[in-house]
Amino acid sequence: MLNRMTNETNWDQRYEQQDTPWDKGEPAPGLMDWLKKQSLELETRVLVPGCGRGHDASAWGKKGFETTGMDLSNLALAGARENYEALPNLAFFPGNFLEDEPEEPYDLIFEHTLYCAISPDRRDDYAKALPRWLKPGGYFLGIHFIFPLSEEGPPFGASREEIISRFQGKFTLLDDWKPRHFEGRKDEEWMFLWQLNP
Repeated sequence: MLNRMTNETNWDQRYEQQDTPWDKGEPAPGLMDWLKKQSLELETRVLVPGCGRGHDASAWGKKGFETTGMDLSNLALAGARENYEALPNLAFFPGNFLEDEPEEPYDLIFEHTLYCAISPDRRDDYAKALPRWLKPGGYFLGIHFIFPLSEEGPPFGASREEIISRFQGKFTLLDDWKPRHFEGRKDEEWMFLWQLNP
């Protein structure tokens, strides 16, 4: 399912063939738990890159945050709009998180199944994109797959140590923990909260 020219997955094809095992039809349990105890100001602007059909983005929107979901797949975005366009503070746009430039940086980025979906040789591009899309002092909240990296994927695994090594320097790690997870993902997910250094 990889595009031979770019070594990247054809996401529209995956959605067209309904080959989307990462889509559980609801927001990530770890995100829902975090949102219950968060203390963000309501004016916080949130970006959810690789939003797919918009389930995680909808959780932010339902909490009242101005939220943008972004994805490479127009089919995924069509599903997101069909499911959640009634939320007044939630919008979905096509975009390439690794390459595009934001019109205005965001206060917080939430990641779930994006880092693991890109080819491992583009992880440095991901690390460089984060500060581009965030305001100084902004937050990066991520749920990452933690299992051994292999050539088979997506998803491509990572270790907690690799993730910390990749983002520390530009970011300060505020907390990391094992989140509540979807069935079948026991011991596969780890959650991180970072703050972009000024």
